[in-house]
Amino acid sequence: MYQPKYLALLDNGELEKRVKTFNEMLQNCVLCPHQCEVNRVDGERGYCQTLQNPIISGAEAHLGEEPELVGRHGSGTIFFAHCNLACVFCQNYEISYCGEGKEVSSAQLAEIMLNLQNKGCHNINLVSPGHIIPQIVEGIFLASQRGLTLPIVYNTNGYDLTDTLKLLEGIIDIYMPDIKFSDDTLGLKYLGVKNYFTIAKNAVKEMYHQVGNLQTDHRNIAQRGLMIRHLVMPQNLAGTDEIMKFIVNDLSENCYVHMMAQYYPTHHAYLYKEISRRITDEEFHHAISLAKSAGLKNIKFF
Repeated sequence: MYQPKYLALLDNGELEKRVKTFNEMLQNCVLCPHQCEVNRVDGERGYCQTLQNPIISGAEAHLGEEPELVGRHGSGTIFFAHCNLACVFCQNYEISYCGEGKEVSSAQLAEIMLNLQNKGCHNINLVSPGHIIPQIVEGIFLASQRGLTLPIVYNTNGYDLTDTLKLLEGIIDIYMPDIKFSDDTLGLKYLGVKNYFTIAKNAVKEMYHQVGNLQTDHRNIAQRGLMIRHLVMPQNLAGTDEIMKFIVNDLSENCYVHMMAQYYPTHHAYLYKEISRRITDEEFHHAISLAKSAGLKNIKFF
């Protein structure tokens, strides 16, 4: 049976040290690429608008994720409010922009993780975790002391700081980043942040360095590895071809890549004519062909 590496860090005391390191970072927050340098412990709010405690909009045995995460009993998904992107087409803007949810402590977060494990979930799936890593790591520490043994999924938009990711090595079992755009200019236009692709490439390379290609058990349940998501956009605005070439050339032709067709215009997308419609079947099939032409051998679409 697979044993998450954070259990070894718990046994040798390293996990507790990481908790201390991350909690100290909240006093001068540079967790994500925004580098706000605010003291969240003293009530200063940065880009993510989150203070010392995370806000959770929901936690459930989710059946709408990739089959390798869902299995028979679901992925133990925890949805965190707020975000370090400002996507004009955000499909969860009530959570990401408005911060809908309930504030919890790290101890309560640990309890949520254990409850999801008791429900039979195959993993703990952390959605939008980049701005609350200290609280997450403390939650994992507290839960693992009480018997948490599930793989941890870091379900992210890809806008992650490499230095922060390095501190997560051995804690995260499965990295699941989006790669949204291959052009930093379009990243600024549609995501509201500078250097998106430049930062996401470095982040994903660090993730791959830590966990490698996806590994599953005899039930095809994910245990460890990298799972990349890519949302296909109208008129190939996302630059699918460039993203696929990056994955093949800088990571591996065997990377797990989920090509997603569910784009629809919401939030402020109607203000941009080029993304004010759904994608066509032809556009999606073209994106798949671009991935194949790049040399990818583990392309998924559901």
